Amino acid sequence: MTRTAQLSRKTGETDVALTLCLSGTGAGTRSTGVGFFDHMLDLLARHGKLDLEVSVTGDLQTGSHHTVEDTGIVLGQALDQALGDRKGIYRYGHAVVPMDEARAAAAIDISGRPYTRLEGFDKLPAGHINGFEYEVAEEFFRSVASAARLTLHLDLQAGTNAHHMIEACFKAFARALRQAVSIDPDENGVPSTKGTLTR
Repeated sequence: MTRTAQLSRKTGETDVALTLCLSGTGAGTRSTGVGFFDHMLDLLARHGKLDLEVSVTGDLQTGSHHTVEDTGIVLGQALDQALGDRKGIYRYGHAVVPMDEARAAAAIDISGRPYTRLEGFDKLPAGHINGFEYEVAEEFFRSVASAARLTLHLDLQAGTNAHHMIEACFKAFARALRQAVSIDPDENGVPSTKGTLTR
């Protein structure tokens, strides 16, 4: 079981190349042209125990939206591919992560059914960090969950500093994902009474 994927996606707005290994250590480089987003992807790789290489060229003159959203789509597709038939995984994962005054909670089901419920993102003020508009964090998580065909509940529970709030969300998501994709030594098949998690 290789649990790896290598994908690329090119549109009139972005050119994304991504390599993923689910059984990793956080290795790889992330280069999207948006420094704060690179930092969030670094956190995702480190806390998710994913080896992740990301290279993106995007139309940043229009803002970071397309770059962040399209990276989320390709990451989700890579997760879907790397998980294969989903045999032997824990399937479920959850985490609550504090980041100073901020706190986020994530719960994941690798269900084969894309669904996203995001709460508390209205707590984020308007603004950006060096071109990363705060509202695009929400688009990233929606894109990943949809393309990976997983159920994601992500709740931004507290915070006043936008950097800390977004970072808590990425870390909570990473920790929950790390649990869900991990191999369960007591599970020989697909963790579902249906016998499949692919649709």
